[in-house]
Amino acid sequence: MMKKFIIKTLGCKTNQVESALIAEIMTNNGYTETNDINNAEYYILNSCSVTQIADAKNLSYIRRAKRENPNIKIIITGCMAQLEKENLLKENFADYVIGNHEKNDIADIIKNGDNLKVSDIFSHDYFRYEKLHQTHRTRASVKIQDGCNNRCSYCTIPFARGKNRSNSIKNIIEQINLFADEGYFETVLTGIHIGQWGNDLKPQLKLQNLLEEIEKTNIKRYRLGSLNPTELTNDFIDFLSKSKKFCPHFHLSLQSVCNKTLKAMNRHYNVEEIKNLVNYINLKFDKAFIGSDIIVGFPNENTDDFKITLNNLKKLELTRIHVFPYSRRKGTIADKMDNQVETTEKKRRVKLVQEISDTKLNAFFNKNIETYNEVIIEKQRDKKTGLLKGITNNYINVLIDDKDCYKDKLVKVRLTSLSDYNEKMIAEIVT
Repeated sequence: MMKKFIIKTLGCKTNQVESALIAEIMTNNGYTETNDINNAEYYILNSCSVTQIADAKNLSYIRRAKRENPNIKIIITGCMAQLEKENLLKENFADYVIGNHEKNDIADIIKNGDNLKVSDIFSHDYFRYEKLHQTHRTRASVKIQDGCNNRCSYCTIPFARGKNRSNSIKNIIEQINLFADEGYFETVLTGIHIGQWGNDLKPQLKLQNLLEEIEKTNIKRYRLGSLNPTELTNDFIDFLSKSKKFCPHFHLSLQSVCNKTLKAMNRHYNVEEIKNLVNYINLKFDKAFIGSDIIVGFPNENTDDFKITLNNLKKLELTRIHVFPYSRRKGTIADKMDNQVETTEKKRRVKLVQEISDTKLNAFFNKNIETYNEVIIEKQRDKKTGLLKGITNNYINVLIDDKDCYKDKLVKVRLTSLSDYNEKMIAEIVT
């Protein structure tokens, strides 16, 4: 009888890609994937460790799995496994702890009975590439790099993912062409810090060099993951603005719009550069979606500093702001800083920034009413409404009242109105 496994993924899009590859490798090694935890021998948790909340979620899912099936074998991989290593075994949270570099070896590790397989992540100088043939998602993500060479004062991710390691153009194009041949219309370029792609290659390359090659593939459109403001030069934006395949959707890893806080975070840009970047994107693109990350309640961020952030966010022509309360991480510089902000105050600041984000997103939606766009209709209908759902090239989630024959198709739509459901618009297919 085939042994069955269930896989749970937390965190970033990179983890999602890696989980799809883990599932494919497990299947190729004689295991069967299931959604029924009571019918599974192995529970694989691909963990996130970006915040304390993420760590708590990891442990919560493990406890729940053990409650539902006391006999199940727990396998923890991902960033928490990399950072915590032996602790997870000592505390009996897991039967196997497997590091980020060893993720693709899970089937062999089970076979060999190794319950701890976590190497020094900084000892790896190459990108570990294996082709992914199938993904359950409508848009196929391609992992183009791993690791990060930055040392932001609040972040443990470089210690979980190691130094920047780039996949080759040859491998990336091979993967994209495979997805295009399988009928996927869109690919999302993902990684831990995709703006650093190519820095470690010989000869050294830039992300634009990769995109120039992707333009030649059969994929209909591509989307970029999160980028640092310093990585989006005017020349790069000019290139993107002329592309017929690039989806006008930017996600800027800003983290703050207060110069004092940016310096404390060890982010190497200032508010003026952020303003110039956002203005230039809006100059070159009519209705680009510009998302951003903002951390509030950073150590030493006083009331005046936060007011500066609020005022700058109000002025910036962003589309949506993902706001997070600062999370203390052991081993970081920020964890040792004085004047840590109280939890209740951080929550208050999150709420104020979220209100700004809601206003901006609503304005962006209104700007898009009665415009035309292209949408890839997803394979599954929206659970709440039963309507077809999809995402425009400029990253608007839409709901459509139409027939199943449009599922998994790229269609032209007219955006007609706002939806009663959060962060979605109503559209109709134009035939």
